Order: sequence, then structure tokens, then C-alpha cells
Amino acid sequence: MEPAERFLLDALAYLEGALAFLCYVILKLVGSPYGRYASPRSAFRLPARAAWAVQELPSLALPILACAGAPAERLSRWPNCILLAMFLIHYAQRALVFPFLIRGGKPMPLYPFILAFLFCTYNGYLQSRYLSQYAVYADDWVTDPRFLAGFALWFIGMLINIHSDHVLRNLRKPGETGYKIPRGGLFEYVTAANYLGEVVEWCGYALASWSIQGSAFALFTFCVLCTRAQQHHQYVLKHFPNF
Repeated sequence: MEPAERFLLDALAYLEGALAFLCYVILKLVGSPYGRYASPRSAFRLPARAAWAVQELPSLALPILACAGAPAERLSRWPNCILLAMFLIHYAQRALVFPFLIRGGKPMPLYPFILAFLFCTYNGYLQSRYLSQYAVYADDWVTDPRFLAGFALWFIGMLINIHSDHVLRNLRKPGETGYKIPRGGLFEYVTAANYLGEVVEWCGYALASWSIQGSAFALFTFCVLCTRAQQHHQYVLKHFPNF
């Protein structure tokens, strides 16, 4: 069973990479289907807080259940523990903290919620099973320049993402509506600093893990958030020509 699952994990990683390019093409053609870009024809929508918490939860719950339900053979090694902790820290913040900080977020249409939930289930299984059962690292991998650089990028990207979300949450005063240009942090240099932070974060994770699985996740994140950032930048240029 173990060789078969290891083959499956590699196949799923290559499939995730292929899906990344497919999503890039589709999203370039039709745009991101949530937030201010959601179709007004979307009949069924979920409350923003509940949708964000539930859709991100599989990437937190599946690794914990996988490690609790079967002997996690590779988690006796520090590199595997740290890499899985990097993954879990992100999703603990996204599933347990971020949703409850949302202020008046737009309801999420059902089908992007379902797609996000399925991806988090897929990727949560892929990353956690690989790191807990099959990823083999030398004991001194944690001092390797690739791991150190990747960890630093992951940490910097996470801080950028969290700070950028804080800026976005505090854009409007109570009672204000409409879009405002965010200022502060990397918003002084890029339109979508929150997306940039997440891309940097998972590129760092991929470098630190030095694996097909981590690289596929970073590629998927880049392809999806890059199209979202480009769409958002065009929106800002259209509505704020002096930006």
C-alpha cells in the first residue's frame, strides 16, 4: 500500500500543477467569481465569515486527523515537523482567526465556495500525507541554505499577508461604503499586497520542502492569485485613473 500511495501523491502533485495552468487560463477568460466580481445572477450565497472558515478548514483538519489516525512515521524528524507546522500555522490563521476579523464581507456565491473547499481538501491531504509519511530529509536539512531561505520567505510572506489583511479591514470607517485605495505597507508599491504575501509565503514553503508537492502548491497559488491580482489592478485603474 505504501508504494501505491507514494505514487498517488506524486500523481496528485503533477495533476495540481496541470490544474494550476488550467485555472490560470479559465480565470483570465472569465475572471474571479467572488467578492466585488461575483455575478449578480448568483442566486445562493453564503455569509462571508462562515464561508471562509468552512472552506479553509479541511487544510487544517485533514493533517491533524491524518497524524492522529495513523502512525506519522516521518514526523519523528525535525524537517518534517517544521514543514508541516508551517502549513498548519497558515491554515489555523485562515480558518480560525481570519474569518472572525472580517467586517461586513460580501456573501460568497456557492460554486466558488465549493471549489475552494474541494481544493483545500485535496491539497490538505496531499501536503500532510507526504510530509508525515513519505518525505525524507537529512537531519541537517534545517541548516541547508534552501531550507533557511525558504523558511525566511514563508515567514515574511505570512507577515505581509496578515498585515495587508489588517490594512484592508480598516479601510473604511463605520458606516462608510464603497471601495477605497488601501495605503501603507506594500500597498504603496503593489495593488494586491495581500496576494503578493501569500504567493511569497508558499514559494518559500516550496523552497524549504524541496518537493514536487510543495512546488505544485506554490504554482497553483501563483496562477490563481496572479489572475485575481491582475483583475483587481484593472478595476483600480478603471475606477481610479489617477492611481
